[in-house]
Amino acid sequence: MKKSTIITLAVVMGISFASLLILQMRYIEEITSLRHEHFEESVGRSLYETAHQLELEEAKRYLEQGTEALNGIATATDSIYANTDSSVVQRTHQVIAKDGSVFTSRETTASTNLSDKYFTRKMGGISDRQRSLQEIMAMRYATEKSLVEEVIYSILYTASDRPLSKRIDFQELDQILKAQLSNNGINIPYHFTVTTSNGQKVYQCDDYDATGSERIFKETLFKNDPVQRSGVLVVHFPDLRKYIWRSFWFMMPSLIFTIILLITFIVTLVLVFRQKKLTELKNDFINNMTHEFKTPISSISLAAQMLGDNSVNKTPALMQRLTTTIIDETKRLRFQVEKVLQLSMYENQRANLHMKEVDVNELIAGVTHTFALKVEKNGGKIITNLNATSPSICVDDMHFTNVIFNLMDNAVKYRRKDTDLELTVETWNEPGLLCISIKDNGIGIKKEDLKRIFEKFYRVHTGNLHDVKGFGLGLAYVYKIIKDHKGTIVADSELGIGTKFTIKLKNN
Repeated sequence: MKKSTIITLAVVMGISFASLLILQMRYIEEITSLRHEHFEESVGRSLYETAHQLELEEAKRYLEQGTEALNGIATATDSIYANTDSSVVQRTHQVIAKDGSVFTSRETTASTNLSDKYFTRKMGGISDRQRSLQEIMAMRYATEKSLVEEVIYSILYTASDRPLSKRIDFQELDQILKAQLSNNGINIPYHFTVTTSNGQKVYQCDDYDATGSERIFKETLFKNDPVQRSGVLVVHFPDLRKYIWRSFWFMMPSLIFTIILLITFIVTLVLVFRQKKLTELKNDFINNMTHEFKTPISSISLAAQMLGDNSVNKTPALMQRLTTTIIDETKRLRFQVEKVLQLSMYENQRANLHMKEVDVNELIAGVTHTFALKVEKNGGKIITNLNATSPSICVDDMHFTNVIFNLMDNAVKYRRKDTDLELTVETWNEPGLLCISIKDNGIGIKKEDLKRIFEKFYRVHTGNLHDVKGFGLGLAYVYKIIKDHKGTIVADSELGIGTKFTIKLKNN
């Protein structure tokens, strides 16, 4: 599948998943908003009913206390003055309030004798006397009603003069509030305080906790009283957030599965691109491997042909040269084969190391002696400073030799064309450690590439330099071997200046 096709499919799938997630989040946001509105409406209704119920309870309580005063409201005396046809009735109404104040009212009306007081049988309709008596009774009812209302008002007005702490039974208020909230479907913990209209705290519930107090609900108590005598009920809910979020728990499985699908899609996409990259690296690897194998094979083939050609004068010097060429190219070919075989070591298993004690100074001296011809052929030189006083260490000499050879070979490959190669190899000791450094004055490595140079198949871009061949395995192999020897390797480099590799291993 083409890379452009993969990218197109990835973009389409990514947009689809993103849209689905956005829709779900918007739906959750809408549900949350509606839940908030419903909760606020229910709490507002509950607080209003609580305040109303509190006023009713106060009125009932004071009216019950004023029953004795109300019982004396209708203490009236009727003075009846009779004449021939009618009587004049004068009624004096005295009302004694609880505080001792007396309200007096007099009423003078015309009346009939007791036998005709309420009704008279008369054919053809209601008599004038009966109609007059009905009017008299209506006037009397209105008067006494106004007196009762005046007494009630006096009692309640007296009650409003008391402070809030005396007017409110806070235990009763708590019970009313709890009942009203429950009636409106709210059964979560709450805390409340009662303050005056100017914010002075009057009461605070016993188990008060400020958690959640950033979102409060208020209701005015005794709102029909003067402002300075009214109070404010303040309520907050510590578990409000949980209550709101609980409303869309049914959406969580869908959201979780969507996120799992999105993660799966991303992982699959990463694997596809990685596989695509590995395929490209594999093709690169095969091309480089073919080149690396063809060079030593062609050299060996040419040397063999010259040995078999009778027309060539086989002087001792020529024979020595051809023999050396065949040996060197055979070693090179074997080394390349070994590098390919090392692929199996980059997975889970450790390398099969055959550890033995070696003198690192001698090992490095042998490698540099063999490598000197290649360096000098490219117009360079090798400087060795083997200053380690305790050079003995347990290593696999074959793999460790390959490590040194790889690092020196990279110095030759990535040399600068404008200056002679200078390769410096040093050894020294630190407490409990044997240290080795290989430094060159080559093209160097960019900072962004430096942290990836030990990755398998990774090759540093060399700009316009296209004649550097390799598998991208050399430094990965070096890192693997040093790690299996329980050592460390660090690369320091500056572009255009050169590169230095430092190896540290535990000394015997």
